[in-house]
Amino acid sequence: MLDIFKARLNLRLFDNTNVTTDEGLSPEMKIYYDKELLRNAKPRLVHNMFGQKRPIPKGKGKTIEFRKFDPLPKSLTPLVEGVTPSGRKMRVTSKTATVKQYGDYIEHSDILEMTTIDNTLVEGNRLLGQQAGETLDTLTREVINSGTNVQYADGRVSARYLLVGGDPEWGNNHYFNCEVIRQAALNLRNNKATPLEGGDFVAIVHPDTIYTLKKDPEWQEATKYQNSEKLYSGEVGRYDGVRFVESTEAKIFHAADLSAGSRNLTVASVAGKVFTIQEALTADDAAKLAGRKILVKGYQYTVTNAAAGAAGAATITVSEDVQGAPAAADVIYPGEAGAAGRDVYSTLFIGADAYGVTEIEGGGLQMIVKQLGSAGTADPLNQRATQGWKATHTAEILSDLFMVRVEHTTPYERGEN
Repeated sequence: MLDIFKARLNLRLFDNTNVTTDEGLSPEMKIYYDKELLRNAKPRLVHNMFGQKRPIPKGKGKTIEFRKFDPLPKSLTPLVEGVTPSGRKMRVTSKTATVKQYGDYIEHSDILEMTTIDNTLVEGNRLLGQQAGETLDTLTREVINSGTNVQYADGRVSARYLLVGGDPEWGNNHYFNCEVIRQAALNLRNNKATPLEGGDFVAIVHPDTIYTLKKDPEWQEATKYQNSEKLYSGEVGRYDGVRFVESTEAKIFHAADLSAGSRNLTVASVAGKVFTIQEALTADDAAKLAGRKILVKGYQYTVTNAAAGAAGAATITVSEDVQGAPAAADVIYPGEAGAAGRDVYSTLFIGADAYGVTEIEGGGLQMIVKQLGSAGTADPLNQRATQGWKATHTAEILSDLFMVRVEHTTPYERGEN
């Protein structure tokens, strides 16, 4: 079928007459491309895998409703002989979200189709599927990583900017291990979160996190139990009732550089809430610092404004009282991530009905192919064909208590993803 379609495309390159009977994609070919798009997108949709699924509403506006049934309270009052109790009504908690459309496309020229060795439609479909999957996955990831139920590594610190990584002494770092898992799983159980189908919670974890976890002798890799049960795509192991699914798209909190020329800055002097710095700041650097967080001697501050200037003359003003007696040569680190600006990784522990997402089947994600000449007078010489994807999507947290975001460091720093 694919060869027939490609031949039809190539033949049309030599037909410069557009008529009302020109053929578009056959129904079979459209189904084929839609399926191929889904096949290429699905492996990227890790953060969508474990949400409550809802179909895209048709003819009912842009609002979609997610529903969660509240648990019944305990029934501790003894029954009275011969008396029927009043019974209990089920309570449903619903949340609504507004769907939005996303998409992209590739344009092919007639010359490209005639001269390329590769089948550009097939390769384009693969690339677009990967892009669609990563886009929809990231949209969901950003929503569910905004939850309020947060655990900082093994609990030794109480904020992201205190998380240490890269220390030569392994125990001084806030890396991921089985103790962290036990605490997160206990959090879900105490919040009465229901495990997903199969009886386990799920955690979405970055490969860098798995690297540190494998150093823990209690860790059980998936190869040790895969013959006894069906594994999730990307599943790498299990511990304490939690199954771990690996993804390079697991959230990394990365703090941007403090200026175009330097990741960190250096204190020249301090007066009240004003830091004079040793480096030069451009007007653009100064404007971008406003509202950001910085770290000096382990204390976090919010920048109210910065003034451009030459080395030794530029300043940064913060909103908080300055602590720790900073002095000349002390380092100013970006403060939105870990200690000393270190990248912080998120591992999400998920129970049933923690969040909801739209379905990608049945119109949620679709492939659109426009053949050479299909644009009519807008393409008078049949020079352009396009293929693209369009998706309608939203994600919504349904219960913060049924999901734990564990923030921690790793021996690596990958930057923003």
